[in-house]
Amino acid sequence: MFDEEEKRGSLGDIIGGSDRQILSTGNPEIDKKLADGLPLESLTLIEGENDTGKSVMTQQIIWGAMKASLNVDLYTSENTSKSFLNQMNSMSLDISDYYAWGYLRIYPMHTIGFEWGEEEMQGILKKIIRKIQSSDADVIIIDSLTLLTESTSQTDLLAFLTNCKNLVDHGKTILITLHTYAFEEDTLVRIRSICDAHLFMKKALVGDKYVMVMEVIKVRGARKTTGNVVSFEVHPGYGMKIIPMSVARV
Repeated sequence: MFDEEEKRGSLGDIIGGSDRQILSTGNPEIDKKLADGLPLESLTLIEGENDTGKSVMTQQIIWGAMKASLNVDLYTSENTSKSFLNQMNSMSLDISDYYAWGYLRIYPMHTIGFEWGEEEMQGILKKIIRKIQSSDADVIIIDSLTLLTESTSQTDLLAFLTNCKNLVDHGKTILITLHTYAFEEDTLVRIRSICDAHLFMKKALVGDKYVMVMEVIKVRGARKTTGNVVSFEVHPGYGMKIIPMSVARV
């Protein structure tokens, strides 16, 4: 096993010298829109409606983190551990070895026969913060925040995000997905302002079919990224296929 200095060195070898503070997605076309990738030690918001590619984007980011020798904790309300690994494999992103060796830990947040109510939800965000604090993971992904905030006050939600920012200052890289429809506009404005990077996912019509679109709203410390757009499809057995945006209608 590498010690911390060797580990950071190997990351620098993989993604190159002074760029080692960048988290690559492992997809050159997406990285190009993000000024080579997302900044490490940052809080990123991936926002959109249902089925717009939020989870697909987090899966791509996990792939990039694995290839860069980073440890990842995934909190997911979208998958079980088995279904998540199967989804990754269907995108030609086989991470089963990384999972087996503990570089990726998956915490499913849906249990059959269990309903999240206000009582069960009380304090859950604080428990997740404590878990992140005690974890040795470099990258934390919460997919999605929507489930965790169904019975949460705006005050508790903003306190959670502030705690995430504090953890970022202490070396964590945190990514959060959420469904736009589940939050009031005032709350969304506050959430977006707290985050260092903001990716907005939507759908666009290409011919007679819809494709997924990622718009880069902001990336802390990056130049000429705001408004960058990339559109893509996901093909089983192949993964993400970039679609020319000039032929898409949003």
